[in-house]
Amino acid sequence: MKRQAWGTRLGIIMAVAGSAIGLGNFLRFPVQAASNGGGAFMIPYFISLFLLGIPLMWVEWTLGRYGGGFEHGTAPGIFHTMWQKNRFIKYFGVIGIFGPLVIFIYYTYIESWTLAYSFFALSGRYAGATTQLSMQSFLKGFQGLEHNQYFSNLTPAYIFFIITFLANITVIYYGIKGGIEKLCKVAMPLLFVFGIIIMIRVLALGTPDPTRPTWSLINGLGFLWNPNFSALKSGRVWLAAAGQIFFTLSVGIGVILTYASYLSKGDDVVLSGLSAVSMNEFAEVIIGGSIVIPAAFVFFGPVDIGVIAKSGAFNLGFVTMPLIFEKIIFGAFFGCIWFLLLFLAGITSSVSLAQPAVAFLEDEFNITRAKAVSIFGIATFILCQPAIFLLGKGVVNELDFWGGTFCLVLFATVEIILFAWIFGTEKAWEEIHRGADMSVPKIYKFIIKYVTPLFLLFVLGFWLYQDGMPVILMKNVSASDKPFVFATRLFLTIIFIVLAIMVKIAWRRKRKEVGP
Repeated sequence: MKRQAWGTRLGIIMAVAGSAIGLGNFLRFPVQAASNGGGAFMIPYFISLFLLGIPLMWVEWTLGRYGGGFEHGTAPGIFHTMWQKNRFIKYFGVIGIFGPLVIFIYYTYIESWTLAYSFFALSGRYAGATTQLSMQSFLKGFQGLEHNQYFSNLTPAYIFFIITFLANITVIYYGIKGGIEKLCKVAMPLLFVFGIIIMIRVLALGTPDPTRPTWSLINGLGFLWNPNFSALKSGRVWLAAAGQIFFTLSVGIGVILTYASYLSKGDDVVLSGLSAVSMNEFAEVIIGGSIVIPAAFVFFGPVDIGVIAKSGAFNLGFVTMPLIFEKIIFGAFFGCIWFLLLFLAGITSSVSLAQPAVAFLEDEFNITRAKAVSIFGIATFILCQPAIFLLGKGVVNELDFWGGTFCLVLFATVEIILFAWIFGTEKAWEEIHRGADMSVPKIYKFIIKYVTPLFLLFVLGFWLYQDGMPVILMKNVSASDKPFVFATRLFLTIIFIVLAIMVKIAWRRKRKEVGP
């Protein structure tokens, strides 16, 4: 069966950028910046970008293209092609399927909230909620965490989840060129148009209330960007910056490996990877940094903004922003495109999260796209249910930590060591530049071999030393949630074991096909 391919170079850049640009660019980034030294946060942020993000982006594009030449589109096969003498390395690659799969089974539900809220904005569904408390109550009612005057059950949320889930499966069904590439070519420009419209509207706010001259846009931008250099002494700030780079660029997940596996041998990865990074950074730093926190400062003032900034990404996106849009002219329109922006950012990311598992079934079991997507759709629909019905029991937080945080750093550490030390620096450097339209600065040869691996090992080691045991022993989990968190860990362990068994079966089948 002939493997699929991207239709255009622009298509792959848009798809990788779409994978990277997600809810975190517009919600998580401003929270991280505001909570970790404001403008000073950008120092470790950009250091992490140049020492972690960009090198790992190039490594993953190169690994994916290399593995695709052997008709492998996921980490088990790609790792095996790089170190064929080691029969266990493919099992480390399971993380590259496991991580995206785990993120997909909760991310899709959160993504569906954005579609629902775009409808609520136009229909005036949340217009009666005019305070932080009432809007929080509206969100909790929608999520099924409480029954109140706004929602009596989970049905509306579940309907929007079904619509969102089917939209994802439909895009994935139509494949790389006909589904993902077509979606990203439309969704990404539209996302930037919506983002720039909202950014311009926020920047035009000025000082809406003359009786409160300090509640101004300039002071709002200052709250986010004025540097508190004393924060740089905190290891937590540096770890937060590194974590944000991982989160925002989608490196260390396994998605870029899969996307790049559909490139041909001579396709450029250097300039293409850098282009995807640049699009992501524009969306995050310029657009994401100019909307939520500055707008919240203008309407809620210097006292409440600190509490709002620390209230978390969900609270900012689904509580604070709707309240802001209620206070401006044509607020329903701006609210609608704000949530559509988040939905487009979400779906371009979620379809990328699905692709490694689908590609694994196609490549390693030699089954059709339609059959692979059917298996994936049925399995993930079932796996999504705990995230929906046990949202208030710590399940989503647990899925997010192991799938969306720990696995990212662990996988990135394995792949950078494999690439630089096992595959070999000279061979790796030659592979990066195959078909390249620009040369990577030579300093990156040293960075990829020494700095990035050491940085990642430090992050892993520091986490294990500082937070490892409390997390493993569930020290910060309430007694009522512990059974659910434990069950989630068991659930994740079973998923990982099943994937490892599938890898074993796939390789056994291939050995039989090749013969003695």
